[in-house]
Amino acid sequence: MKKKKKYFKLYISTIFVFAIILGISFFNVNSLPDNFYLSYSEIEETNNDNKFGPFVKLELQDANINTSGEKQTNNIIVFKLFGLIPIKKVTANILPDEEVYVGGQPIGLVVHTDGVMIVSDCEVDLLSKGVKKNSVLKNGDIITNINGVKISSTEDVDAVIDNLQSNFVDVTFIRNNKVLTKQIQLVKNENNKYKLGVWVRDDLSGIGTFTFAKKDNSYAALGHAITNGLNENVVQVAGGNIYNCSLVDITKGQKNKPGELECVFANKDAKGSIDKNTKYGIYGKLYEENEIIDYNLKANLGGRLSVKPGKAKIISSVSGLPEEYEIEIIRAKYQTKCEDKSIIFRVKDKRLLALTGGIVQGMSGSPIVQNGKLVGAVTHVFLNDPNKGYGVYCDWMLKQMDD
Repeated sequence: MKKKKKYFKLYISTIFVFAIILGISFFNVNSLPDNFYLSYSEIEETNNDNKFGPFVKLELQDANINTSGEKQTNNIIVFKLFGLIPIKKVTANILPDEEVYVGGQPIGLVVHTDGVMIVSDCEVDLLSKGVKKNSVLKNGDIITNINGVKISSTEDVDAVIDNLQSNFVDVTFIRNNKVLTKQIQLVKNENNKYKLGVWVRDDLSGIGTFTFAKKDNSYAALGHAITNGLNENVVQVAGGNIYNCSLVDITKGQKNKPGELECVFANKDAKGSIDKNTKYGIYGKLYEENEIIDYNLKANLGGRLSVKPGKAKIISSVSGLPEEYEIEIIRAKYQTKCEDKSIIFRVKDKRLLALTGGIVQGMSGSPIVQNGKLVGAVTHVFLNDPNKGYGVYCDWMLKQMDD
């Protein structure tokens, strides 16, 4: 009787452990998006490593279908329980079997906004010289329309307002990535003409780090969006360029005090266009690739399934030349939708810690390499710990390039 009870308890314990393992496997599988990038080798590696547990395997369907003499790049991946029962299907974008040029160097960025951005919400009465806060508009708002007329530049603002006979206008603007329309009252200048009464501009500049370029001269950089720096509006761009820049100093990062790379660049001799500004970086075409990329730094792109906790490297030019610095990936999130905090890592390299104190502003876009593959880019630093940072998967960056 005692033996039966013992075996029964063991049986119940086994079922319980099995249920936990199976539950974790199901959760991880369902935490993946329905469409992502991977290579053929990563399917085999994932199965060999039991990435989704010992009972779930990946199977590639239609891998050998050819279209116009070329292998199909989109296939179906089926996650199967016990190798038999389908539990999830996803579209697999097969990574190109070619190397990309890996970046790591700082670049200057200048973008022209699709609209005008408020840089000071102090409303100036040009007759009395009095100053007060605008009751509607705030710093960082991006004005896109005035009285239904599209605004693309500061000249557009003057052109619309100069012809008005009323001192009220309907202004459409973006705040915290939401579109709002409100009525505001204009002010008059000494010539009795109406003015908006706030300071606006139609371009932004800054620095970031170049991530990678394909052989067709398309590139990805920065890893996160260019924002107004005030309310995190993702700036809609109407064009822009990247430039060579020089590192002149480094402010080291400290707890609750992020450091930064101090760089200078001349707004001339553009090296590439900025055609897209997204939550996952900036994208465009290089004009002069030989002045931006190092032809000796090349790697294959890796999909999210190849990213795992453990040793990795980031590439940065904080020493003056592109160098590899050791990091430890703490966590690689699954993410069902695009996020710019896919990877959490810790800086382990003493050389980098001595130079920068960890991750600092301006390093966003620094390539993350693991097992010889380019798998992501640095995006953010932990404010309370500059030794730690976030990264975005190359998956999301490739999706932006391909869309």
